[in-house]
Amino acid sequence: MLPVTVLTGVDEPFRAAVAGNLLAAAGPSGVLVDYDVSGLADGSVVRIARTAGGVINREVIRMGHPCVSCAMRGSLVALLVSIAAVERYDVAIVSMPGAGDTQALAEEIARDAADELRVDAVVTTVDAGTMIDDLTGDQLIQDRGIPTAAEDGRAIAEVITHQLEYANVAVLSSDDETVRALVQAINPQLLIRTTPAGLLGVRLHDPDAAETWTEPGSISAPVEGGPVRTLVWQSDRPFHPERLYDALEDLVAGTARGRGTVWLATQHRNRLSWDSFGTNISIGVLGPWLADLPADRWSGVGQQHQARSALEWHPEYGDRASYLSITGIGLDIRELRERLDGCVLRADEAVHPLTDPFAPYLEGSTAA
Repeated sequence: MLPVTVLTGVDEPFRAAVAGNLLAAAGPSGVLVDYDVSGLADGSVVRIARTAGGVINREVIRMGHPCVSCAMRGSLVALLVSIAAVERYDVAIVSMPGAGDTQALAEEIARDAADELRVDAVVTTVDAGTMIDDLTGDQLIQDRGIPTAAEDGRAIAEVITHQLEYANVAVLSSDDETVRALVQAINPQLLIRTTPAGLLGVRLHDPDAAETWTEPGSISAPVEGGPVRTLVWQSDRPFHPERLYDALEDLVAGTARGRGTVWLATQHRNRLSWDSFGTNISIGVLGPWLADLPADRWSGVGQQHQARSALEWHPEYGDRASYLSITGIGLDIRELRERLDGCVLRADEAVHPLTDPFAPYLEGSTAA
């Protein structure tokens, strides 16, 4: 079985430098697979596999749809399987393009090539000089000039956050205390390094644990000391839709990451997700509440939500509740908590006359 180390990061030069260091550490028994995506807009990507001795495979991948994930899907796993079949190499390192999806690749390997390949570690590279601005701002991936599909409207904060949350290791370009604390708050399970030394041959990736940690609607752990803080907030009463909608901009101002589950008074049957990346926020439908499902369908709901519901089941509302974690630098935890408390439906307020400004964005995504 061939061990695979997956490398990601939006800073191309730094990621390439780390990839080169890993290949050098692997010696003659290592293979590095990376991509030249400069021609993505024209529908072509060049995939190159090399060892310390030189290139062993080069292929131009042409696509009808210029998408990084499309260029990698299927063909990369097939290449890695063929490398494993040679039985000459001890490790493969895959350097993902900045817009690539490490989780999709790891899950494809586990699904389609579990007998031939094993993901040992997912490593993300972090430019410490730009990280704070990247995670707290509103710049889009298109604005950064990172090759991606024309319709890719993700914020750079979202791209980097997902890379951090799925990774096992973050390699920083330099050691910065605030960057280190912010990265650790976003993913407390991360190993943080300033060099990739010693990362090969160490099994760090657990697919089941990674899936649980990145479960939509889940939250991060509270952090209150130091410059980076994470508020964990919950309520067993639903949000007032108009007050929450009007407060969204203030709630995410100055934050880096927000995540969790939302109970909206006007969406009684829909369990909603909260995902904020810098000043960009998305609220969407996760599915039905457990209270509305027969027990034999509970297995289709995330493990974190099932565990929380078992501990906090309400005699009247079941698992209906809101719980959020919001992380930022220098957050005023007290003020943020009071703002969220003020968005909750009061006991003397009725639901039926309320206007729901979220409804147009949630149409077509109702819980089944």
